[in-house]
Amino acid sequence: MVEATIVNVVVTADLNQKLDLDELGKLREILHDPEIYGGQAAYFKSPKTTGKVSIFASGKMISVGTKSEKEATHDLEYVKNFLVEKGFIKPTVLKQKIQNIVVVANFGESINLEELVRNYKIIYEPEQFPGGILRIEEPYKATILIFASGKAVITGLKSSNKIKPVIQKMVSTIKPHSNCD
Repeated sequence: MVEATIVNVVVTADLNQKLDLDELGKLREILHDPEIYGGQAAYFKSPKTTGKVSIFASGKMISVGTKSEKEATHDLEYVKNFLVEKGFIKPTVLKQKIQNIVVVANFGESINLEELVRNYKIIYEPEQFPGGILRIEEPYKATILIFASGKAVITGLKSSNKIKPVIQKMVSTIKPHSNCD
């Protein structure tokens, strides 16, 4: 059985309002350094959020560092409400979009990457990167980094509901090339 863990969820949202990042930077919860990204972004972090939220002058926000869609949604809503409460924006409804879910999987056994390359469209150049790169379109579009250790990193998913079917596809592809008897 493959163990899988979500390690990062990236979700974007738009406040549909402009923000003065220099003014925002005066708040304790917000880091705004003109040297970072040319001063185009501020960063919100609080004990009441799980991850970090980047805030742009355009009103766009990006949540990173959470381990579930629910946590990411909470963080974006929390920041929006915080900005409303502090008088920086008018109340608004956030339209959130999951951009990427990153999952780490472990097969519990080593994988013969050389054999996998011979049988599937997998990119493997060990001189440049120690893992094989498998891109799948079905059942869902994803990029999978596969390592000889039996570990894999899955990126590109847009919903946690897609993790299990992608892992099943990955197992059916990789299992014949694992080093188990």
